[in-house]
Amino acid sequence: MSRPVEDDDEARAVAERYARRDPRADARRYGLFDAAALQAQQERLRAMVALWRAHGWADLTGRDLLEVGCGAGGNLLDLLRLGAEPGRLAGIELQADRATVARRLLPPAVRLIEGDATIADVAPASQDAVLAFTVFSSVLDDAAQIRLAHAMWHWVRPGGGVLCYDFAVDNPYNPDVRGVPVARLRALFPQARAEVRRVTLAPPVARAVARLNPRLPAWLNALAPLRTHRLCWLEKL
Repeated sequence: MSRPVEDDDEARAVAERYARRDPRADARRYGLFDAAALQAQQERLRAMVALWRAHGWADLTGRDLLEVGCGAGGNLLDLLRLGAEPGRLAGIELQADRATVARRLLPPAVRLIEGDATIADVAPASQDAVLAFTVFSSVLDDAAQIRLAHAMWHWVRPGGGVLCYDFAVDNPYNPDVRGVPVARLRALFPQARAEVRRVTLAPPVARAVARLNPRLPAWLNALAPLRTHRLCWLEKL
């Protein structure tokens, strides 16, 4: 299947931006032995379950779920712990090395697709939920964001939705990402009904206070203005 040259350019740019990252530093920063990362993950899982319960789901049994940008498979493992069935779970990952790690960690029945999500072989209206966690913030080209959102929406069946988790503000220390406010998500998915949760204590604050006391990130996270991310369920009616 052919694709426009600009699709190749943006996918290549995203891969290059991720290749610049230090995997050892990322492992330390986002590993669950880090108190700030553990608190953020647990809060995010609670918010996910709350959104899906409000949507009328009692569990994930019988649900077809797919994650765009699944990385090394951490979120897919969380979905399995929440009750997702391996044979109805899939992930798409642009970077070959991360896809390889995910393949080692996940059950063989989980489908992994390596490459650009905008041209992935996913059937229309085949998914109950498509997840994108800190994905749109890594796509700096507006048109590429639109193409990705269109593909994801195309895969969702009516009654399902897209679940996005991303930061809503720019990171002045990282030019490889940009904030994705809720208004942008609404523009990318104009037909969706959106439910939003404000989550995640600002990571620099969380890391700093966790060094003083591992319980402090959870306490400070009670202050909503300090939360920098949004978890958004975009329902397809």
